[in-house]
Amino acid sequence: MSWVLVVLVLMVAATLRLGASSLIGTAQADAMRASFSGVKGAARAADLVERRDVMVQAVAVVHSTLLVVATLCAVWAVDRAEGGVLRGAALAGVAAAVVAVGDVIPRVVGRARPGRIGYALSPLVETAIRLGSLVTEATVSVEDESPAAEAAAESETQERELISSVLEFSETLVREVMVPRTEMITLNVGDDLDSLLAAVNEHGYSRFPVIDGNIDDIVGIVIFKDLVRLFGGGVGPGKVGDLLRPAVFVPETKRVSDLLREMQASKVHFVVVIDEYGSTAGVVTLEDLLEELVGEIVDEYDEEEPLVLRLGDHSWQVDGSIDIDELSDVIGVELPDEEWDTVAGLVLGLAGRIPKEKEHFEVAGVSLTVAGLQGRRVTAVRVDVLGRSGTPQEAR
Repeated sequence: MSWVLVVLVLMVAATLRLGASSLIGTAQADAMRASFSGVKGAARAADLVERRDVMVQAVAVVHSTLLVVATLCAVWAVDRAEGGVLRGAALAGVAAAVVAVGDVIPRVVGRARPGRIGYALSPLVETAIRLGSLVTEATVSVEDESPAAEAAAESETQERELISSVLEFSETLVREVMVPRTEMITLNVGDDLDSLLAAVNEHGYSRFPVIDGNIDDIVGIVIFKDLVRLFGGGVGPGKVGDLLRPAVFVPETKRVSDLLREMQASKVHFVVVIDEYGSTAGVVTLEDLLEELVGEIVDEYDEEEPLVLRLGDHSWQVDGSIDIDELSDVIGVELPDEEWDTVAGLVLGLAGRIPKEKEHFEVAGVSLTVAGLQGRRVTAVRVDVLGRSGTPQEAR
């Protein structure tokens, strides 16, 4: 009976070490991706990996306790059965077996196979964390008050945000990050080079699409540094068409993760986006893709304008180009995003036509008022979370 208990305790310890080692070697991004794919146990594993330090401490306490229990039971069994030199050899063998079976072998196997083993054994690891945390809770709570712990917590938060951005990035389509055709700054192939200089000074861009009379007829792109080289070589005034470089075209349904890899491989910084009919839908720069991953990149020449301006406790004015999901996070109300990517698109969808300025629409308990129009484009929207009376809350 004693040996049965030794084997059972040792197997639990080995299984716990196997699962914990596999989880320690699992990247949180991989666990989250597996969770989104419906892999059983991956969601729990992602949460455990996020608390990696706590997991290591708590599992170590439980695992060590199990090994001690197994060793004591084995020693007791050997003491009853053997004597003299044979007893010493048996104890040495038991010690080696406990360390090998209960720790070394499962640790090596777990580290070599991160992922699925950790997902499958995550319930056991989670139970061990709960038990071990009872012992380590006091120490952890004291450490949490230190500046180093606060810095570590902030770093973990940033890491989670970046991981989330990477996962969203892998599913994002080009049309969701492009500069739409209504906001494109173009030059005509027949424009003189002074027009290029003026466009650079006015808009601060270094690359422009070049059209041949129609925005759907893009014949190439022009890069400002080519103009600098031209002037540096002593060449006189010419036309924009003299500086043309080939344009790269991509469909609006392409995934931005694929596009980023292609742009890096081909050293292209600027692409033209087309719709299913071959018409120009917009443009995307390498900076646009990087901003989708790490957030807005602002240099010393950018004039940063807020996309969201708070007017009161329940009121905001937002740029029409803001993503619907981003606005939902700001106002705390889930807005429909199945058919539209931006707030301007949502307003146009609700109106079913080009709306008028100051015209308002209601959806999901939110009032959307057109605060700015530029031609047929909705540039600004006032957002009010409706009160119980059904009227917008007053801005304070």
